[in-house]
Amino acid sequence: MLRFFSAALITLWLALPALAVQPDEMLKDPALEARARHISAGLRCLVCQNQSIDESDAGVARDLRVLIREQLQQKKSDDEIIAFVVDRYGEYVLLKPRLETRTLVLWLTPFAILLIGGAVILLRRRQPESAPDRLSDAEKAALDAILRK
Repeated sequence: MLRFFSAALITLWLALPALAVQPDEMLKDPALEARARHISAGLRCLVCQNQSIDESDAGVARDLRVLIREQLQQKKSDDEIIAFVVDRYGEYVLLKPRLETRTLVLWLTPFAILLIGGAVILLRRRQPESAPDRLSDAEKAALDAILRK
């Protein structure tokens, strides 16, 4: 029963992105529709948390999907459409920011964190362990007496 429930849940989860695009939005030309899906998969929904407009059912995401399809029907290239959306909404709309000088910090931060973390781990391993506390003769005798009981 658990396997059936898990399989059904996974199937529904995988189908969620397909539910966001409404049938009335879809283009009749499969090649154009595939291009629209490819473009919209790389654009962030402006009101959702880190979700592409292809996956989002928000009104703004629908408007962007329709806008992309209109641009495709006007024979614009993928790059022109993305540039149009970025000009209109800013770099935030890109799920994968471009590698530019102003985004270098964004791209390099994860690597810097990994390097710093690795350095901290290596430095801690190289430090000699502290010598165990020495017991006085009286403490050794008391410990021996406890252990003999």
